[in-house]
Amino acid sequence: MGSRQKLQADEIERRLTSLLSWSLKDGKLHRDLQFESFVAAFGFMAKVALKAESMNHHPEWFNVYNRVAVDLSTHDAGGVTELDFLLAKAIDEYAA
Repeated sequence: MGSRQKLQADEIERRLTSLLSWSLKDGKLHRDLQFESFVAAFGFMAKVALKAESMNHHPEWFNVYNRVAVDLSTHDAGGVTELDFLLAKAIDEYAA
């Protein structure tokens, strides 16, 4: 499993180059997604929820109809960690 140590800004920027759909927003990894329908968005969220629970690392997210906004940060570390990047990669796979 990934480290819960807060990453430095330069390391976050370097790692973001491999996650093209993500950005740094308010000190968190951020991605907006849009699906065909509410059911598709909810199905995506269910898959992510199972992965997040297995990692004991849970996203902040917001859903309206077919849109999902995701923010990732490790609260006990006070910022972005390797765990956030691991969950972001899983989210990208589920969204594909």
